[in-house]
Amino acid sequence: MAREFTKKDINIFNKLAPELKGNLISPQGHQYLFIMRPVSHRIATSSEDFKHRIERLTDEELEYLVDLALEAKEDIRGLDEEDMYAFIEIIDKRIPDMSSQLKEFLGLF
Repeated sequence: MAREFTKKDINIFNKLAPELKGNLISPQGHQYLFIMRPVSHRIATSSEDFKHRIERLTDEELEYLVDLALEAKEDIRGLDEEDMYAFIEIIDKRIPDMSSQLKEFLGLF
């Protein structure tokens, strides 16, 4: 069963993928399970595009995504590898106090 996106989830998803105009349904007909994975796999045209999309988020929104990842409600490992490292790079720069916790969770120490 898909996790129910909160209003905050939807706002972040729309910020990352405005071209979808609020559509949370995959081409296979089910609601996306995660915020960043469809952006990584289906929407961003390159890892640089993915990085630019993530950079649109506020620090608060980034912290929220890291918190979701630490609760296993957001799939960082499921991103394209370059996108995963781009996300971690942004976390390193913008909210470094959460970076080590995320890297430890992902087993990247």
